[in-house]
Amino acid sequence: MMKRYVIERDLPGVGGLKNAELGGAAKTSNAALAAIPGVQWEHSYVAGDKTFCIYLAENEDKIHEHAAKSGFPASKVTEVVSIIDPTTEAYCNV
Repeated sequence: MMKRYVIERDLPGVGGLKNAELGGAAKTSNAALAAIPGVQWEHSYVAGDKTFCIYLAENEDKIHEHAAKSGFPASKVTEVVSIIDPTTEAYCNV
């Protein structure tokens, strides 16, 4: 079963990259992902000197394997245990 993870990556200057440079980073990441079964990149948020990446993976080891192959550090890896959004209010008994 795939689990969802948030990966915080410390990447100084990433917030100033142009689309072509971000495209190159995506290409590098995709090449590493192609070599690792059991891990899938959903999307990433770029903020200042960090990215916050959302991945599906069989386990945390797959996240670290991708970090090693891609060269993008996995500074902090957190498993997502649930998701809350505006529709979650429907489950409220108050």
